[in-house]
Amino acid sequence: MKKSSLILDTIETIRTRYSCRAFSGEMPSDEALRIIAEAAVQAPSGINRQLWRVIVVKNKELLYDLEAEGLRNLAALPDNSMYERIMSRGGKLYYNAPCMIVVPVGKAETAGAELFDCGIVAENIALAAASLGINSLICGLSAFSFAGERREEFSRRLGFPDGYEIGIAVLLGYAANPGGTPHVPDMSKITVIE
Repeated sequence: MKKSSLILDTIETIRTRYSCRAFSGEMPSDEALRIIAEAAVQAPSGINRQLWRVIVVKNKELLYDLEAEGLRNLAALPDNSMYERIMSRGGKLYYNAPCMIVVPVGKAETAGAELFDCGIVAENIALAAASLGINSLICGLSAFSFAGERREEFSRRLGFPDGYEIGIAVLLGYAANPGGTPHVPDMSKITVIE
């Protein structure tokens, strides 16, 4: 394949990827999940710190427990608008995704730097999944699963290294209704300074 064709394929993957909020429940193959996990750990990180881990979660009971705790913690917020939004979309924090990659992070010397690296890992996961025909949702609300009294339990069940906290999670699976549309990019956000 020509190099220009590969570039077009990459750009097309970026352009057509969308955030799936209704999964069919069908599990991606172990080979596909391995490829996605390997793409995740190929993400660059500042000073090559790699202050993240990549944890592929296929255990339905654990996913259910994480989702239930996340919903419970969202419902307890003084402003329950996020909870109401989730409930209006069917009451699923993880949208019936059969699989989730959890990315815990350690603390960098420069406070917050690990979160930049975590974002790069999440994007590698989402783009690798899209290139394999697997849908995804980068799920910032997954942090609510770790916001309550079960934080230590979940950290232990997921095998977080000491000192690591939830960074992000990416839901993976196949769309219940294929053909979702990506967001419309706002080209006015681009500035060129010459």
